[in-house]
Amino acid sequence: MTLSHGIHTIDTGFVRPQFDAAYLLVEKGRGAFIDCGTNHSVPRMLAALDACGLTAADVDWLILTHVHLDHAGGAGELIAQLPNAKLVVHPRGARHMIDPSKLWAGASAVYGEAVMERDYGRLRPIPAERVIEAVDGHVVDLAGRLLRCIDTPGHAKHHLAIHDPRANVCFTGDVFGLSYREFDTARGAFILPTTSPVQFDPDALHASIDRLVALKPAAMYLTHFNRVDEIDRLAGDLHGQIDAMVALAQEANQQPDRHASLVTSLTRLYADRAKAHGWQGSHEQLLELLGGDIELNAQGLGVWLDR
Repeated sequence: MTLSHGIHTIDTGFVRPQFDAAYLLVEKGRGAFIDCGTNHSVPRMLAALDACGLTAADVDWLILTHVHLDHAGGAGELIAQLPNAKLVVHPRGARHMIDPSKLWAGASAVYGEAVMERDYGRLRPIPAERVIEAVDGHVVDLAGRLLRCIDTPGHAKHHLAIHDPRANVCFTGDVFGLSYREFDTARGAFILPTTSPVQFDPDALHASIDRLVALKPAAMYLTHFNRVDEIDRLAGDLHGQIDAMVALAQEANQQPDRHASLVTSLTRLYADRAKAHGWQGSHEQLLELLGGDIELNAQGLGVWLDR
């Protein structure tokens, strides 16, 4: 999908349609990708270039919001196809792109090697000389269009958001939550935070959301999924839910099966909020769309409680 200011949304094909987005920014015949999905997404990334009349040699940058595999799993494979591109990543994430063995081992311990191969593909290392560590305020120059990297912890300690003043938008990775288009109603977009393992920090997440809102962007571009407007309303929804999820975690901490209790209470929270938003789907549809996120959020809250 092509939007204004040379911003192109790419559905990476991960999990289901309209679940996982990457972005291609085009400026004066030069390109920058923001996030890239998995190895299986690389053909879609290259096809997006072709659709814009660009070649792989016209791409200057691949910018990662963070190194979770639905955002960055295909980075090594994609960079190998882009002869002139550099990778831009948070300093805490750079080592995992240069040597992804620990990233692979950690994810494989959770999902198993067979699932990793099927869903993500084997992670390919990126030469260190092609990796740029972006500290807070780092500016990426795309043919004179300046993109500013903002340190935005809360979902992960190695998380960046990218502010594009030219378009007056932010690319938010996971720090501004999840907004699946299936939940859109006449009231607009529906949103929820992601607390997935293992670095959820509610105070930091609140602060990161506020920092992005203070930029007064016209829109946020989420990895999950695409552009959302009504920034103040959505930020308020996120703040309220973060507090509600923390309270549910603290209540569940007193239960004999904490995880099961959290899954149940989170499901109820999101179902009630979706209904109040005007969504008329069934309980089964809610679980089909949010079941994976409910499980991951429960796990992440559990890690936070233990920490």
